[in-house]
Amino acid sequence: MKINTAEFIISNSDVAKCPKDFMPEYAFIGRSNVGKSSLINMLTNQKKLAKTSGRPGKTQLINHFLINNNWFLVDLPGYGYAKVSKKTKSIFQEFITDYFETREQLVCAFVLIDIRHEAQTIDIEFMSYMGESEIPFCIVFTKADKISKVKIDSHVAAYKKKMFANNWAEMPHYFVTSATESTGKEELLIYIDEVNQEVFKNNNQF
Repeated sequence: MKINTAEFIISNSDVAKCPKDFMPEYAFIGRSNVGKSSLINMLTNQKKLAKTSGRPGKTQLINHFLINNNWFLVDLPGYGYAKVSKKTKSIFQEFITDYFETREQLVCAFVLIDIRHEAQTIDIEFMSYMGESEIPFCIVFTKADKISKVKIDSHVAAYKKKMFANNWAEMPHYFVTSATESTGKEELLIYIDEVNQEVFKNNNQF
């Protein structure tokens, strides 16, 4: 799939105000400074669609971008940068929990993880929440250009081991990417295109 058009539609913190269109949505989320904006810009062939910043927590709203006029890319705030109520089961803002648990248009979330670091507890906890809530997701390892292939394989293996230790039956589908070198771009877009085709074929809502 080639992205021909990418248009910003709306930013908000209220799921009820998200677009009413029944188009498939793909949400991108990860820890602060994971390279989410850079990845989104790389995928959409635009330098400034998503705002990049060296300051963690720059994205603090639900941002909808209409792609090719038939699906939405959703840029979500990074988890781990803001204080969260101890009563909240999730480790991120309440409106993000609402988005994941109530947004019917969501067909897949991409959980971004910085491949440079070994398995982080906060990422494992977040993915456990997604699994327990039966929210479909894939892992997107970012910044692959920053370390060697040997270290990439080692860190991916460490995540597999840690997830199996946390009662996962199998590793979720994952991608290894670099926004700088466009690594993984084609694989990600092919995956989205294949899911879109299934969604449009099997669901009359879309």
